[in-house]
Amino acid sequence: MKITAALLAAAAAAVSLAACSDPVEEAADAQAEAVEAAGEADAAVLEAQADQAPTDAAEEALEAQADQVREQAEERADVIEEQDAPVTGDAG
Repeated sequence: MKITAALLAAAAAAVSLAACSDPVEEAADAQAEAVEAAGEADAAVLEAQADQAPTDAAEEALEAQADQVREQAEERADVIEEQDAPVTGDAG
């Protein structure tokens, strides 16, 4: 439930921040923000589990997994934003 609320809040914030953009760009920005928010929420869950881990090795593994989840979400968000990026410069 917390993840869904975070996604909705991030999407709403992204849409309001991109008010001057065209609708396609706004949608892509909102989707990218939602992907990042979901990754951040998932990473937070893993970090909370790490805090309760019975061993240092388990804690470190969960923290590494949280970092990886966060990085993957950022990469997916970047791809979404790049797919919508306007083409600039000379093509020839």
